[in-house]
Amino acid sequence: MSAVPVAPVNVRGVRWRLRLRNAREFARRYARRTDGVVGAVILVVFAVLALAPQLFVGPLQTVTTATGTSLDPPSAAHLFGTDEVGRDMLNLTVHGARISMTIGLLATLITIFFGAVIGIVSGYVGGRTDQVLMRLTDFFLVLPTFVLAIVLAPIILDIVGTDAELFGIRATLLVIIVVIGLTSWASMARIIRSQTLSVKERMFVDRARVIGGSRAHIMRRHILPNVVNLIVANAVLTFAGAIFTETTLSFIGLGDPFQPSWGQLLNAAQEAGAPGLGAWWYIVPPAVCVVVVILAFTLVGNALDDVLNPKSATR
Repeated sequence: MSAVPVAPVNVRGVRWRLRLRNAREFARRYARRTDGVVGAVILVVFAVLALAPQLFVGPLQTVTTATGTSLDPPSAAHLFGTDEVGRDMLNLTVHGARISMTIGLLATLITIFFGAVIGIVSGYVGGRTDQVLMRLTDFFLVLPTFVLAIVLAPIILDIVGTDAELFGIRATLLVIIVVIGLTSWASMARIIRSQTLSVKERMFVDRARVIGGSRAHIMRRHILPNVVNLIVANAVLTFAGAIFTETTLSFIGLGDPFQPSWGQLLNAAQEAGAPGLGAWWYIVPPAVCVVVVILAFTLVGNALDDVLNPKSATR
């Protein structure tokens, strides 16, 4: 009796089908969250503005290319009014989205890298390594952002020069990115560590350890996939916090006037005396953008937390 041939299983195809099914399930569950959908739509709008501001408001206006007069109120020619040198506020606000969201993105990437790596290593390795990393985390957890920014700004600018650039980002903005990244990863590391302590006690991690899997392999292939939901949800909220911190740091004068962000516009409005002159249109557009974007990130973060964390959803 001849054996019936068995067709080989396309493992890669099965994996892709499982991923596609999981993606559809995620999209279906996320679509049920009205707040998450609203937040995502708002973020898409601001992302498009940040990626191609020239398509909507033209090139960034300067003192020499200003199209209005000083502190013109909103009108048909200038929907958001003008600043103290006649630049269109709509133009400045849309271009400010690129700077603010770029700083938020880069600072969030720094936060994710350090927070995830330190949290996973500390939770899985344990022992003296865990103690050292957690004491380091505690130090950065209480480190005041603004004091660190004031201390680091002149040091970094003196080392690299005020005209230095990295990927088109001037040194003054790099200072803000570094400061936000250094002061934001500690809370994420704590959260990731606590989840790692739970994951490493599960059966599949014990099996991987018994068959000879190295620490790096286990952390990369078994721990990381089981904490990625926390990383994603916290990254979204960190992005919101980074934009708020950037706005605050720029407001106190650490921004770059040649690359105006929303915070730098608010700082310029204060220096021009816009509140005392009643030029509310100089303050409202960037301030509203900051509030709306932070609210959108919060909505998306809360929705992702419920979608990716079944315990949170049942709670």
